[in-house]
Amino acid sequence: MTVTVRFAPSPTGRIHIGNARTALFNWLFAMNNKGRFIQRFDDTDIARSKQEFSDAILYDLHWLGIFPDATEYQSRRFEVYDAAVERLKAAGVLYACYETPEELDLRRKVRRTRGLPPVYGREALALSPEQIAEYQADGRRPHWRFLLPNFSGDPQQPERTEIHWNDLVRGEETVDLASLSDPVLVREDGTYLYTLPSVVDDIEMGVSHVIRGDDHVTNTGVQIALFQALAAEPPVFGHHNLLTTASGEGLSKRTGALSIESLREDGIEPMAVASLAVLVGTSENVAAVPTMAELAERFDPAATSKSAAKFDPDELFVLNRSLLHHMPFSEAQDRLIVLGVSGDQAEPFWLAVRGNLDRLADAARWWRTLREGPQERPEFSDDDRDFLGQAFDLLPEEPWNGTVWKDWTGKIREATGRKGKALFMPLRLALTGLPSGPELADLLPLMGREGTMARRP
Repeated sequence: MTVTVRFAPSPTGRIHIGNARTALFNWLFAMNNKGRFIQRFDDTDIARSKQEFSDAILYDLHWLGIFPDATEYQSRRFEVYDAAVERLKAAGVLYACYETPEELDLRRKVRRTRGLPPVYGREALALSPEQIAEYQADGRRPHWRFLLPNFSGDPQQPERTEIHWNDLVRGEETVDLASLSDPVLVREDGTYLYTLPSVVDDIEMGVSHVIRGDDHVTNTGVQIALFQALAAEPPVFGHHNLLTTASGEGLSKRTGALSIESLREDGIEPMAVASLAVLVGTSENVAAVPTMAELAERFDPAATSKSAAKFDPDELFVLNRSLLHHMPFSEAQDRLIVLGVSGDQAEPFWLAVRGNLDRLADAARWWRTLREGPQERPEFSDDDRDFLGQAFDLLPEEPWNGTVWKDWTGKIREATGRKGKALFMPLRLALTGLPSGPELADLLPLMGREGTMARRP
């Protein structure tokens, strides 16, 4: 069997790190099983779905390192769903209902007062042809419900099947269909809810594994029953825990909370996002993983906790720094060129500054400092100004090599008696304008004697 997975968001907003978790779980599972990854847009809600969001989601996935084998749009497949509807009607498991929302709400309230579960009572199955004709004469259009399986064979009896499956993440799972209403598959206006197109597409596209958030566990019981009603073998299901903020709040595409777009614009590396999105809430330690192939090696869906995965967005910056501090020049080179960092000094410059970067774009500031001097001139006390005058008088002649900083500070210490912070801090401020930063032993050879002397206060 060829492993085929899908990521199927509704294109109604930008995806966030929680959506990325689902996409990455599927992508890594496909990688580990030499399978296919289908990007499917569940865009049957024509009013809210937008092509710009579909395009943005694909861009975000590519940025993360996910490259689908195929891209599908449900809005282009209505004929397939229409055919499935006719099959279900012919099988007698899709039935017309004429209740208004107000009538349904009243029935639920009555059932609650009687101590019964507030599920649909299947009253529509008992409608006579005369009653149906009366509803239609009043202008009512039906919505269509899927008749959930029933052990007894009598649709008026409450006993229904329990659906069991071995979840890829959670192990043995059961959903009691008796606790659920027959789901509406088709609205009064003929548009489809999520369930039917999703199942039909999974059948048509040969999806072997459905990996998604655990907020879909209950849906799975209904969907397995629908697969069986369409004479199809259900896929293997896996339901991972959801990501929440540290305070337990959920994430939403509509609010843009922690969207992939905003994280990218904030300078977060894609593998920092991927590492956190995949490893948080699992038995693995959360650490910066530099490549998708290495992340795939650490990925095990069964290692995912059943409880919600709370994470602190600040962790992203910790992972980001770790990735940058170990990033080879070859990986950073093209992006540095965009920042204006190029030439023979680009590689030694990168090796000198990468350990002090929070974001790769911060390298541009250090490049300007290296080329142009401090962006802001610090104020010095009279003592420090005198000290710096002596220090710059002792600046070694060229040619310079990797020991020039050590040689220079050794002469300064001997001549002035200063040592430690009293020696190094004034020099750092004069050379860079900042109290901390890359090792001056690495920067000084890049500045050259002339560039260094130009920084004399």
